[in-house]
Amino acid sequence: MADKFDVIVIGGGPGGYVAAIRAAQLGLKTACIDKWLNKEGKGVYGGTCLNVGCIPSKALLDSTHKYEEAKDHFDVHGITAKDIKIDVSAMLARKDKIVSNLTMGVAGLFKANGVTALEGFGKLLAGKKVEFTNHAGKTEILDADNIIIATGSVPVEIPPAPLTEGLIVDSSGALEFEKAPKRLGVIGAGVIGLELGTVWNRLGSEVVVLEAQDKFLSLVDQQVAKEAAKQLKKQGMKVMLSARVTGTEVKGKEVTVNYSDSEGEKSVTFDKLIVAVGRRPYTENLLSGDCGVNLDERGFIFVNDQCVTDAPGIYAIGDVVRGPMLAHKASEEGVMVAERIADHKAQVNYDVIPSVIYTHPEIAFVGKNEDELKAAGEKYNVGMFPFAAVGRAMAANDTAGFVKIIADAETDRILGASVIGPSAGDLVQQVVIAMEFGSSAEDLGMMVFSHPTLSEAVHEAALAVNGHAIHKANRKRK
Repeated sequence: MADKFDVIVIGGGPGGYVAAIRAAQLGLKTACIDKWLNKEGKGVYGGTCLNVGCIPSKALLDSTHKYEEAKDHFDVHGITAKDIKIDVSAMLARKDKIVSNLTMGVAGLFKANGVTALEGFGKLLAGKKVEFTNHAGKTEILDADNIIIATGSVPVEIPPAPLTEGLIVDSSGALEFEKAPKRLGVIGAGVIGLELGTVWNRLGSEVVVLEAQDKFLSLVDQQVAKEAAKQLKKQGMKVMLSARVTGTEVKGKEVTVNYSDSEGEKSVTFDKLIVAVGRRPYTENLLSGDCGVNLDERGFIFVNDQCVTDAPGIYAIGDVVRGPMLAHKASEEGVMVAERIADHKAQVNYDVIPSVIYTHPEIAFVGKNEDELKAAGEKYNVGMFPFAAVGRAMAANDTAGFVKIIADAETDRILGASVIGPSAGDLVQQVVIAMEFGSSAEDLGMMVFSHPTLSEAVHEAALAVNGHAIHKANRKRK
């Protein structure tokens, strides 16, 4: 092993492995440390995202969506499909194969770019040193000119619902059910809870989501949240707000959840329970007391806008620092830090980081929403366009939802967008690009969009901001 590296990255998730690859591309001698072991006990890279997060959950969402389409919605196309069944074991095997291919791909990219892959644990010491312990327990001290911490996050556990093997599980365990439970409880109506609830709801589970907050999807534009609640209810999911879990009791193969709401103390019994109340930064046994890196009041590593910590030459990125816990945010921070280490100019525009919830219809948003702007007393114009008026959506029998674009009332500069509907995650990206270049709603409305496409909803919403939509009646301006 090299005596000294230019860059050592601790953590091999979407922030860490991207930072390592970019650093190596820039000619820096780079190592990446990660402790992840797959089901076979083999070290793999990709972190939570590739192994038990973004990728496997989307694989299950895609499989179950196709199953639901074939079972319940093909008849509208004139297709008769009888005795539709799903092999859950085969579905899980497909998910595992996708995960394996992607994690092997990261290993291949490390090799192609000359990144030294180190399987084990990394701990930051004083003086820009890292204590590396491999899985066999052998420890050595590594030196680097720069160190990037990218250790990510882990699920939050709550005392009223301690995890129980195979019965009360976190998000990782919810990806491994061998069959759809008849009664499934989910604590938390956030992104993870709704996505995992959707997977098993499609396979026949009676899903009840218990959410402590009194507002559904509080960080989302509330017009979108209202539409999402309506669609999820139509699909059979029951979301209970202001339901604070106070305890759980396991009896045999059942779990009874005690909770309180506006009506008092209640209980409900499930065959499986998913705890999805959020994630917290992972810093256990990561920092020596004299390393110079500090945590903020919420347990995140303190960094500035360029992801620099309080210790010279030490950076931190991704879920372990402030900001949304999103894989793409971590990746962009990883690139930024690698390039700044190599004396290149780089910056992340935190105002245009999109978020996506992969229910169906999908939900995606970027920038400011109307509720935030209204609360701040800012003047703005809104343009909306429903997928029910989009020819491509009609042809696909996928017309729920709408596109909503908000622009400054004086400058017309786009401030944000929210989408609920087919391919929302892809459509909102068009607005992200426009916002990155400082586009006005008029600029976006003047662009030529292909017909027939779902993207026309973005086009029409941009036109509607200034009352120029063609395919719907425009709202009269006050």
